[in-house]
Order: sequence, then C-alpha cells, then structure tokens
Amino acid sequence: MPATATSAPSGTLTPHAPSYYAHSAHAAPPRPPLQGATEADVCIVGAGYTGLSAGITLAEAGMKVVVLESAQVGWGASGRNGGQIVHSFSRDIDVIERQYGPAVAEPLAKMMFEGASIIRERVKRYGIDCDLKDGGIFAAISERKAKGLHEQKALWERWGHPGMQIVDTPNDVRRLVNTERYHTLLVDPTGGHFHPLNLALGEAAALESLGGRIHEGSEVTRIDRGTHPVVHTRGGGQVKARYVIVAGNAYLGGLEPKLASRSMPCGTQVIATEPLGERGDALVPSDYCVEDNNFLLDYFRLSADKRLIYGGGVVYGAREPSEVKSLILPKMLKTFPSLEGVKIDFGWTGNFLLTLSRLPQLGTLEPNIYFSQGCSGHGITFTHLAGRVVGEAIKGDATRFGAFARLPHHPFPGGRMFRVPFTAMGALWYQMRDQWGI
Repeated sequence: MPATATSAPSGTLTPHAPSYYAHSAHAAPPRPPLQGATEADVCIVGAGYTGLSAGITLAEAGMKVVVLESAQVGWGASGRNGGQIVHSFSRDIDVIERQYGPAVAEPLAKMMFEGASIIRERVKRYGIDCDLKDGGIFAAISERKAKGLHEQKALWERWGHPGMQIVDTPNDVRRLVNTERYHTLLVDPTGGHFHPLNLALGEAAALESLGGRIHEGSEVTRIDRGTHPVVHTRGGGQVKARYVIVAGNAYLGGLEPKLASRSMPCGTQVIATEPLGERGDALVPSDYCVEDNNFLLDYFRLSADKRLIYGGGVVYGAREPSEVKSLILPKMLKTFPSLEGVKIDFGWTGNFLLTLSRLPQLGTLEPNIYFSQGCSGHGITFTHLAGRVVGEAIKGDATRFGAFARLPHHPFPGGRMFRVPFTAMGALWYQMRDQWGI
C-alpha cells in the first residue's frame, strides 16, 4: 500500500500482517511489479480501499487506470481493520456544523451514509465473497454515556437516517449482546460487518475486470509534476498519467512530506479467538458488530467461523506493541468474563492516520494530483466514499470533492517532534473520562 513498506527480499512480496484475515483470505492472482514505462489516464498510489474505490469509479467510466502498491492489495489498514460498517465521520456532523457552520456541514451530511451503500452495491454487482452481514450496535457503559446514544439517534434521524432503536432494559440488552457491561444500546440495522481483506481482494478483482491494472511490489519513490505527471517506482518502473491519486494514508511515509506534516500514524490492536461455535452465538446473539461510544473505544464481532474478533486501544506514533494479546485480552475479558482461558489464535496491529481535527483530508497537491487521507479511525465507509468523490472530480464534477477539500488541514502543534506527546496527553484525559463513565 504505502511508499515506505518494509522491503521484502528480491522477487518476493511484503507479507500481510499475521492476522486472522490473512489466514482466511481467498487466493489472489499474481500481480507482478511494474517493469519499464507505461501510460494511463490515472495512476493511483496505494491498493487499499481508497485507491480501489477510486479505480473502480474511474474504470467504470472507461478510463485507463494503473494502481501501484508497494506490498500487496489490502496490506495496510484495508486488510487489518475491525471489519465494521459504521456511518458518518470520526467527528460527527454536529461537530462539523458547530465548528464550520451549516454551509460546510450540509453537503457533507448528505454523504454521511453513502459509504455503506457503496460497499453493498459493489459486493452485489461484482459478486464479492466477504462474509457481509447486516446490523451494528453502539454501546454505552453508563447512564451518562447513554445520553450520547440518544443524541446520536436524534442527529442521524435529523439527516434522514430512520430505523434505529434504543435498547436500555437489562434483559433486552443481553438478548443482543450477552454482557453485564453495557447500560444502553443503539441498534442500527444498516450497520454491518465483513471480512475486510476479502473485500479488498474482491474490489481489486472488480477493478481488473474493468480493465484496470494493479502492480504489487511497486513502491513509489517520487512523483514528477507537470501536465502529465510521471510516477516512479523503486524498481525503475514509470507511469505517465493525466492524473495521479495519492492514497497511501497511514503508510504513505515520506513520499509527500506536505501530507505527512498534517497527520500522524497511530496503531490499533486486534485479536481473534479460536472458533467458539454455539458459545460465540451465546455471547453475541444478534450477530451484529458492536462498538462502545468511549473516546478510546472497544469493538468486536463474530467472524463467519464464530471467532470473536476484538479490537481496541491506540498506540500513538504507530509504535509496534510487543504483545498485542496482552493489551487486548483484558479488554475482552472485561466485556466477556466467561472467556477466561479461551485460546487466542491471532493477534495483530495496524495503523490508521489521525488528523488534528479528526476530520478527513481531501485536496490537491497540483491541479492534476489528488490525495485523500486521515480518516482518524473511521475509514471503512469513508474510504469508499472518498474514492468515489475523487473519481467524480477527475471525471469533471468536483462539487462533492470540494465539499471535503474546503475543510481546513491543520498541522500538529510543535511539528512532527511534539505531535505524539501532545496527542497522547489529550488521549489520557479522555481515557480517564471513559473510566469514569462520563
């Protein structure tokens, strides 16, 4: 995905993280590194959800698309995430309206539920096998936190999203999520969950069926500006294009320093238990995905083979934790004490890209070089939307792209040296609030 993925030995590809997703992924065809020079209408840097979504949008319109991926399709966040469909943005539309006004918020609000629709449309249209299931739950651990769920329900209903339900009696809560931890649930039938790496692989196959080309093991080292930019790879390959899309997100590294100064990679951790069978069904009888509404949230769901996939926590600055299982297991047992002693088959970590505002960043580096980054932990639906609106802009209608591009892109205070400690201090305060249930 990124320009800075760890180099693999000559002739091999950087392996996927040791995740349950990599273990259970569908077979993929070889996608050799780019050799020599080629031309395209659009060259995309990164074969994650953003790049693949943009590529499909453009290829469906008949444009010639080449995607350059330094590792493998879905190697970064797109193949490691929690696999949960959650609407809106990392900062919800009320925050955007309060900070930037109705004129900025309204066009974004009209798109806040579209990413999920894009995923479902493409799964159906291209026959993507990714264990897609409907239904999502937001959970509050206290009465004070429950207030936030009522506010979220009212906000989303205001912007045209009916059908959600508040569940706040203990018996009804446990019929959906069998734990004593939660005070109130907000049930969204249009949420959902899926196998994220298989979604990425399916989208890559969809793009190729439309004539797009994907080159793995093709790390981008520089982009020459101009009327027809030229994208260079470490192996000496070149793509001359009319347009370029930079979609490396948390794994972009130093390819474009201007983008790196406005964002910060952060690590999150996930574990997967052994298959639990009927025991898993008893833990999550609804088979919906679940996330709490804490600032540093936990999230979990059952996989197709009834493993509990449980994630949470943040490591600022993308430091690799020495033992993922030791970080996440206490969280899982706090929610489900009955899983004491269960075998943890997989533990992995991955990076998401945080922005100072917690809002995504879309824009241009040159009139013909587009970028999208900074989903701030809320990227599954947004990356699919972002790919579509960037594609729309390249096709000639930048209205929706401009609605995002007008959001300010602030650098972190103190530059790269101080962005980690400043952000970690702020997160510590919110973590304390989470522990107090406020």
